[in-house]
Amino acid sequence: MTATRTVHLALQGGGAHGAFTWGVLDALLEDGRIGFEGLCGTSAGAMNAVVMAHGLLGGGRDGARAALRAFWLDVAAEGRIWSPVRPQPEILRWFGIDPAIGLAASHAAFEAFTRTFSPYQFNPFDFNPLRNVIQRHVDFEALSQPHCLKLFVCATNVRSGKVRIFDNAAMSADALLASACLPQLFRAVEIDGEAYWDGGYMGNPVLYPLFYRTTSSDIVVVHVNPIARDEVPRTPEAIANRVNEISFNSSLMREMRAIAFAARLVEEGWLRDEYRDRIRAMHMHSIRDDALMAELTLASKLSPDLAFLTTLHDYGREVARRWLAAHFDDLGVRSSVDVRAEFL
Repeated sequence: MTATRTVHLALQGGGAHGAFTWGVLDALLEDGRIGFEGLCGTSAGAMNAVVMAHGLLGGGRDGARAALRAFWLDVAAEGRIWSPVRPQPEILRWFGIDPAIGLAASHAAFEAFTRTFSPYQFNPFDFNPLRNVIQRHVDFEALSQPHCLKLFVCATNVRSGKVRIFDNAAMSADALLASACLPQLFRAVEIDGEAYWDGGYMGNPVLYPLFYRTTSSDIVVVHVNPIARDEVPRTPEAIANRVNEISFNSSLMREMRAIAFAARLVEEGWLRDEYRDRIRAMHMHSIRDDALMAELTLASKLSPDLAFLTTLHDYGREVARRWLAAHFDDLGVRSSVDVRAEFL
């Protein structure tokens, strides 16, 4: 099937919850009607973006789907060995223990440990199993080819607090590790003499490169962190989870508000004629299921359990299929999300 619409994808980070985005991408690639120009991503979103772009280079849509699947299966295999939160579900079930309870207990122990020791103390050799996974699945030199999708990966400069965007030319395993560097778990990633932490602190993901360095007019944001919740959290775990969600949505909320403000400037004629051409009208779209993702815990973001990851993948596929059925005809024509209502 020939693509009839071209979009940019903006992929949020959220640890293991990025398997939901894997499912979304799988469905979009399988559908075949949508082409892609730019991919921006943070943390797990960045890894999904880079693996997808690399897969497209070598094998088209089927190659990208296979590459994403192979990557996440490898993440599960490595995580089973190295993840700091890795209770074995089958063993817990054998003893009649709910795996969710085991996961929460394991995560609580990890949280207590990292409040006492930093990765500079418990990981003096800076071992990161994700590096081996990334290097097995991505040839970074290939990403600089002219026909590769435009990539924009976000990381946070530790010293300046500013965002750093790594494009195709600057892409590397270190860039991806920087974008996914949780400072409680890993030492800051050093690149060109600067130290970087997870990009989610400053952009989850950043959208502005898609405005200034691309031509397509549609941005599809794939959310993994719920924006809205119906209930006020009351337990320590629920409060920590909500704080995490708000923190890692804040930068995206700010950019969406800026987009809405710029659109209003144009629509209501507040700009001088000489400035109108400098603001490009963009159509915004969201693939999300807050109710579904709100059921997941903060601890599960560190879960490497294959059954959990593949279940999230399946959910992502279903949500993407529903979105395609409802909003494919909006692409290239209008926004399918009311940015002002959702983000102002």
